[in-house]
Parts: sequence; C-alpha cells; structure tokens
Amino acid sequence: MLSNFFGNIEKKTGVNMNEVMKLVQSLQNADLKDEKTVRSVIRELALIAKKEVPKEKEEKIVKAILNNEVPKDFSSLLKMMDKKKK
Repeated sequence: MLSNFFGNIEKKTGVNMNEVMKLVQSLQNADLKDEKTVRSVIRELALIAKKEVPKEKEEKIVKAILNNEVPKDFSSLLKMMDKKKK
C-alpha cells in the first residue's frame, strides 16, 4: 500500500521518492538551527524536485525554519497553505 502511495506521488510530481527518503534519513541528526545546514537542505530539495528556489523565497524559508515558524503537524501545515492561497 505504501509503495502505491509513493508511486502515485512520483507519477504526479516527477519526484523520485528514493531520493526523498535518502534526504530524510540524512536529516535525522541534522542541526536545523544551523543556517548553513538549512540552506543546504533547501537546495537539495530543490534539486530533487527540479525546481528553482529564488533567493528571496530561500531567505523566507530559512527565516521560518530558524525562527521555528514551521507547522509541527499536518493540519497546521494545511491551514498555513490555505492562508497563502488567499
């Protein structure tokens, strides 16, 4: 069932889930309060997703992570994303 889920994500996004899982594993002991580490993760995710992250957007993401402004659960994340659509 989980492999079907990841397969569907890969089909819809073109993102290789094996690469995502490798990145997730590498982050288990990462210091996400370190700006250099956070920037590295953002750039790695951008490469995996084959998306460009403009410098201004990278700055906002880094600031949010370093200031602990990132939602802790899925429902909060959805609420945050919904607000940005409006």
